[in-house]
Amino acid sequence: MKVVITAATVGEWMPAFASINNLYTEKSSRFKVQFYQSGVGMLASSVALTRLAIEDKPDLIIQIGIAGSFKQSTQLGKVVVIDEEILGDTGVEENGAWKDIFDLKLEKSNYHPFEKRKLPNPWLKKFNLLKLPELNAITVNQISTDAKRIKQLQKKYKPDVESMEGAALHYIGREMGIPFIQIRAISNLVGERDKSKWLLKASIDNLNKTVLQYIDALYKIK
Repeated sequence: MKVVITAATVGEWMPAFASINNLYTEKSSRFKVQFYQSGVGMLASSVALTRLAIEDKPDLIIQIGIAGSFKQSTQLGKVVVIDEEILGDTGVEENGAWKDIFDLKLEKSNYHPFEKRKLPNPWLKKFNLLKLPELNAITVNQISTDAKRIKQLQKKYKPDVESMEGAALHYIGREMGIPFIQIRAISNLVGERDKSKWLLKASIDNLNKTVLQYIDALYKIK
């Protein structure tokens, strides 16, 4: 089984890279893990993940990273998996209303790889080996900071968390038939730009510890 752990930045997977069991990274016909940096945002991630899918043909892509939560009650540092992804800023704001590509009739809501405007993970039940909480997310290229915009997104999509790369993984995985799982640690609340209120280091630590536990669990069943 060929497994790829990918993130937007090296820093998001470096602790796992430094600590992973050598058994998983050495050449083996049974189980092999490699690490891959995709770049920040949907554009860079889409190109990188498409190249990865075509050239390396992985059996499972594990995308990891931090994310912001829309819910004030969310425990910072918590590690979750993403079920459904939504494109959060592909469209137009018109007369004070946000219209996405489906509202504009530029895309059909159930046209592959979409399902009811969303990009759900069809392999989540199979690969959520640690039974992590399953949340829904939106992906944006511009991090949400404006209170009005945040409320707009919450009302329209009811997302739990926000990231900048998740939809790229879900789109490509569904389009190319490659199993994937997206694991995120909640580092901050959406809209909070005071970094002293973020739990960045602890979130990355928790994320990487979880990823190492996940790889151990995956190895045992493969």
